[in-house]
Amino acid sequence: MTPNSEIVARFGGFDGVDVLEPLISRHYKGRIALVSSFGAESAVLLHMVSQIDRNVPVIFIDTRKHFWETLSYRSKLVDRLGLTDIRNIQPDADDVRLLDPDGALHETDPDLCCHIRKTAPLERALGAFDAWISGRKRFHGGARASIPTLEMADGRLKIEPLARFTASDLDAYMRHYDLPRHPLLAAGYRSIGCMPCTIKGGTVDNPRAGRWFGSSKTECGIHWTRNGRPINLSRS
Repeated sequence: MTPNSEIVARFGGFDGVDVLEPLISRHYKGRIALVSSFGAESAVLLHMVSQIDRNVPVIFIDTRKHFWETLSYRSKLVDRLGLTDIRNIQPDADDVRLLDPDGALHETDPDLCCHIRKTAPLERALGAFDAWISGRKRFHGGARASIPTLEMADGRLKIEPLARFTASDLDAYMRHYDLPRHPLLAAGYRSIGCMPCTIKGGTVDNPRAGRWFGSSKTECGIHWTRNGRPINLSRS
């Protein structure tokens, strides 16, 4: 097995399919997964992976608070791209029962809500994999402005094939392959997360402006190492 450090050095300068193909087909074959929100820009990365291997596991974190349009779009893309291994991951029932019994935790502690509904389920889902693929881009700004294409995070290789893509690159790719758009784009949403924490808005340069609007929160937590700050989920 090629050491992870050598993988990062050898392929860190590649983008898109050029970085995905050797990792999926050779170096991490059977040990790699794609994590997708099936959001506004997800079709590009899903299509790239499907062109290499339609059997790559696709992890979808079902927070139980998604827009119905997102769930419908997921089904449409899965059928269109022929993806065979969609893993629908839900939050731990006890965490939800104890910490968010009325479903309103996002109003009082959005970080904890994201932790029990996104970060903790993803950590469990990634337990069987040595590498995972994410769809972040630098043009989203904030903490994403300087993300590398490849890095080690929590003992796994993390792959950002679209890190250097621009909004124009994504649009051109969508048009070239005639990929379906998320239905909420036409309604004015440029970035789409959970329904209670997403509003219409955003611009080409700042598509995530509609996420957690009115607060200082900019990330759900799945891209922080160990969620950045461990949260005590004691059930005592």
